[in-house]
Amino acid sequence: MAIFCYHASHEQFAPSHLLRLAVMAEQAGFKAIHSSDHFQPWSKRQGNSGFSFSWLGAAMQATSVPFSVVCAPGQRYHPAIVAQAVATLAEMFPNRFSVELGSGEAINEEISGDPWPPKDVRNERLLQSVEIIRKLLNGEKVSYSGLVKVKDARLWSLPDRPPELFGAALSSETAEWCGSWADGLLTTAGDLEQTKEKIDAFRRTAGTEKPVFIQFSFSYDTSREEAIKGAHDQWSANLVSQDKLANLHEPEHFDEAASDVSLEDVENKVEVFTSIDRLIEHAGRFEELGVDRIILHNINKKHEQFIQHFGEVFSRAKSISG
Repeated sequence: MAIFCYHASHEQFAPSHLLRLAVMAEQAGFKAIHSSDHFQPWSKRQGNSGFSFSWLGAAMQATSVPFSVVCAPGQRYHPAIVAQAVATLAEMFPNRFSVELGSGEAINEEISGDPWPPKDVRNERLLQSVEIIRKLLNGEKVSYSGLVKVKDARLWSLPDRPPELFGAALSSETAEWCGSWADGLLTTAGDLEQTKEKIDAFRRTAGTEKPVFIQFSFSYDTSREEAIKGAHDQWSANLVSQDKLANLHEPEHFDEAASDVSLEDVENKVEVFTSIDRLIEHAGRFEELGVDRIILHNINKKHEQFIQHFGEVFSRAKSISG
């Protein structure tokens, strides 16, 4: 049975604010928390981008639920440093942490000053990084010379059991490729059939036993008009095609790319809810795909209201079933 997971969006909230939201989410009944990992936000209006690995230590200490974070090793992050960060969190919080590894986006990775490589090179770099991270988490001493380089690296603080390394995929093609190396899949949830295609593609190479997390994005408010306005303010760039966004490397560029996105575009393309019951019913459809976690991301900034209303519905359902 799938569990509902709260998405902690570093781009939209200061780390201290996001910490309070994580605590509030657990108290409301969310069974897990998922964290983004950006160096810059998607828009100047979002206005934040805390360092996820610092925040995770505080958030996991303040709560008791499982956590996961999406991360792109290879350019901004050296894979040995990712392995060290992952091992530290997994050692402090046993059986509560996993990481989802992807090939990255220019907006985060180009700050290194290195050229932004094409997709096939990024995938190969990710695969090499995964190999390095796995070996380090298994306690091996690693030297490596490829698209990334490592010399005599070894982790000295290890968890009793290495955490799972998921693959992050937006397309069926990438999901199928992730199935060849990943311990699980993270993908986006939209149209039910398209989501099923990505999960099926992963399972063709991974088998049927590995866990699948899906992230469902929507805008919730008690007022439909406010939900649409909030989504337009915060997430317009995500309505622009990935081809146009792939190589942009500053928030201002995303704002420019989304300058023609209208409120009507948002209403037509973003799932909007004014009822938590309706939201849970809609998101619950993905359970038939055999997923393990349904990550809920309310893309406007009214998260206190969203969490509170989710908690009220969760408490009511719990009292009825009890």
